[in-house]
Amino acid sequence: MKFLNILFIEDDAIEGIRLNRALVSLNQKHRLIEVSNGLEALNYLKSENNLPDIILLDLNMPKLNGLEFLKILKTDQFLKIIPTIVFTTSNNGKDITECYKVGIAGYILKPLKYEDYQIVVKKVLDYWSTNELI
Repeated sequence: MKFLNILFIEDDAIEGIRLNRALVSLNQKHRLIEVSNGLEALNYLKSENNLPDIILLDLNMPKLNGLEFLKILKTDQFLKIIPTIVFTTSNNGKDITECYKVGIAGYILKPLKYEDYQIVVKKVLDYWSTNELI
């Protein structure tokens, strides 16, 4: 199993703390890069030579929301290959359909209960750390 460079795009600081806590408690040594909206994420991706292995993306954010970010990301010749997993509280069917149309690798609802959250994080990261990535 390899260690991942994960770009976590989330405007809620508590969600960042929650994900970091889950990684520590699960003894996951992945590298987490945190940005608070789609605009910051695009700036990071365009300025960075070492692209992330995967992107965990919230949908509801200020400045540039998750769907707007996805549409820009998936039209970029180099960035569109990064597997992007929507990690959100929105179970809106229209959001899910639109995200898959744009080209996401997965759509995961954030569980409210911390134990369930840990299980989901472990499953997602175990899958992507064993998957062959570019």
